Amino acid sequence: MRRPVVFMTGAGGGMGYESFKAMLPDLGKLYDLVILVRDSDKNRKLFERYIGTPGILIKFGDLLNQEDVADCVSRSDLCLHIAAFVSPQADYYPKKAMENNYGTTRNLIETIKEQGKAGTYKFVYIGTVAETGDRMPPIHWGRVGDPIKPSMFDYYAVSKVAAERYVIESGLKYWVSLRQTGIIGPAMAKIRDAIQFHNCLENVLEYASDRDSGRAMRNLCAFDAEGLLDASFWGHIYNIGGGESCRVSTLEMYEAMYGKLGFRSLDAIVDPRLTATRNFHGQYYLDSDKLENYLHFRSDSMEYFYDAYLKELGLAVQAGKLLTKLPKGEKLMGGIIKSTFTKLLNAEHGPKHWLDANLEDHIDAYWGSRRAWEALPEKVSQMERFTDWDTVVPMDHGYDESKPEEALSLADLQGAAKFRGGELLSESMETGDWRTKLRFRCAFGHEFEASPRLVLEGGHWCPECERRSWNYGQRAKVDPFFAQVWNPLHDPDELREYPKAVTELDV
Repeated sequence: MRRPVVFMTGAGGGMGYESFKAMLPDLGKLYDLVILVRDSDKNRKLFERYIGTPGILIKFGDLLNQEDVADCVSRSDLCLHIAAFVSPQADYYPKKAMENNYGTTRNLIETIKEQGKAGTYKFVYIGTVAETGDRMPPIHWGRVGDPIKPSMFDYYAVSKVAAERYVIESGLKYWVSLRQTGIIGPAMAKIRDAIQFHNCLENVLEYASDRDSGRAMRNLCAFDAEGLLDASFWGHIYNIGGGESCRVSTLEMYEAMYGKLGFRSLDAIVDPRLTATRNFHGQYYLDSDKLENYLHFRSDSMEYFYDAYLKELGLAVQAGKLLTKLPKGEKLMGGIIKSTFTKLLNAEHGPKHWLDANLEDHIDAYWGSRRAWEALPEKVSQMERFTDWDTVVPMDHGYDESKPEEALSLADLQGAAKFRGGELLSESMETGDWRTKLRFRCAFGHEFEASPRLVLEGGHWCPECERRSWNYGQRAKVDPFFAQVWNPLHDPDELREYPKAVTELDV
């Protein structure tokens, strides 16, 4: 009997390479592997040593090249689509992000269909927590099905929203979307970009390590090959999260990181006036155990990241520990650390640049207004810190979720559409059918087709609104479903509309 063949994209990236390493012991035994990676010096160095290894086929090429994709799909039974053009690079090149994130997904799915494999091929898409955007306290607990809300100017998230929609509506029988959270590990410890100041001090994330993410991909492939992956796994969206030991606010993370250098206060290092207070992404998950129960991948905690951070600092760790013990040593060491931030803060996407250049759209997006920014304290110790981390503010998804899936009815969809400020135009549906597209109208009069799976489980809604702009303040006034994730964090008069520079229709 032929071994199943896995086609993996993005094997040269952080999550991809950890997945590749985790899969190596299985190759040629449980399943074989085909990888398609860009022909770069980095990838040649990583993979040339494996050329000719039994169970592995390494192809250097391009996911946007139809012939390359067709060859890999023809050889395989399951695709792990891990490749992505991620932030912070995606922030600088929006069209490239859309081409690489949406364009490659479309190319893969259409190739699967063209080869007549829509009913048998298994497609694993890696989405992102950034699809649901800013979920600052008190709405910091979330789950799949909450409103899709990519943050303003986050074109990585925009591209992933479009790609996930394409996956869910693809018509493939076996698909799954795994929304990846922030990945902790050596790569995160090396980030030196203005994006670190976009991560609000009281933002939260339920991180997952690069190793655990790789283990999840390996287990998915192994369990599927061994017939141990329950059929109920397919056709759904899941949040990837490391669980309780990986839940942390940004301030708590900084206190742990810098505490290992001897800092007792963040006042010498962190300037609250040069860090965004909104418009990033992150949440603690109410439902990440669902994926863990299928794939059993968790092993790391935040300590794994703190160890990677100290390793990245190298000899500076001991010097820092000595210096912070001296009188005024924390202030001196803090000044040294803050001096490394100057270039980042003044860069194109740096908060100080936005303020100095009076970029009102960015100031409004990341602080609410200049007046709100001016009211910020100068020191972390002066902040009124949020403490009620365990309280969950549940999101209403607009239908009776206690009903079994097979009981989903036309009335359920009518009520859900009304709760989203719109209307279900279709007059009939087969009870329990989550896959067939229905026709809707949003509150702004746009008509569109979407499956119950996309709307109810995915949290997606009108594609025309999603393409045009970030019009969240206006939408919250007419869409009670969306208002749940906007009104708690924004004033009623925040109605600025932010046009989008690129959509999936441009690629």
